[in-house]
Amino acid sequence: MGRAFEFRKARKMKRWSAMAKTFTRIGKDIVMAVKEGGPNPDANARLRAVIQNAKAANMPKDNVERAIKKATDKDTANYKETLFEGYAPHGIAVVVETATDNNNRTVANVRAAFNKCNGNLGTSGSVVFMFDHTCNFRINAEGKEVDLEELELDLMDFEVEEVFKDEDGILIYGPFNQFGAIQSYLEENEFEILSSGFERIPTTTTELTEEQQADVEKLLEKLEDDDDVQNVYHSMA
Repeated sequence: MGRAFEFRKARKMKRWSAMAKTFTRIGKDIVMAVKEGGPNPDANARLRAVIQNAKAANMPKDNVERAIKKATDKDTANYKETLFEGYAPHGIAVVVETATDNNNRTVANVRAAFNKCNGNLGTSGSVVFMFDHTCNFRINAEGKEVDLEELELDLMDFEVEEVFKDEDGILIYGPFNQFGAIQSYLEENEFEILSSGFERIPTTTTELTEEQQADVEKLLEKLEDDDDVQNVYHSMA
């Protein structure tokens, strides 16, 4: 198994660990999806994907329907997606994905987090090139015979990099720009998509001592606690 598998394994149980935080983030994703493509999931592939993720996170159906209804209100502000880049202590590259309705607040909070934790907020393009931007899908491995090698061959046209199985299902990793094509293929071939999303996988990682790791974790936790932050990626091994 390759780099995507190891990355997934390392991040498991760390990402979106607090359920309330998870629901808040999914709620923002619903608003952005509805504002972009409308409230009908049958006609809105992005919304369809977010609803799948909500189900995987055990978000109550009522919460999802409420979020969709709220998003259709013209008075509900949309969220702007902004990327921040910088360095944590000990030279660890950090990429922060945010979704905000107040960019000034978000910029101030992210900058303060880096400053307070001995990091440095960088300029656009300063570290993002150190990460591969990927899309991923988790499909149900039960109730349908799936030959992983055959599936991987079928997905080669979409530049899929890895297909592997774990206890949660079958994981598929491909380039960010192939998300829509892979989603369409899986739906057309009646694979049950359990969840999907995007990740930034570091091309190289840095080993740190336990004490150094603790320094980096302080910054990562501070960033992840911010309501405007959707995801945080780093190059620490």
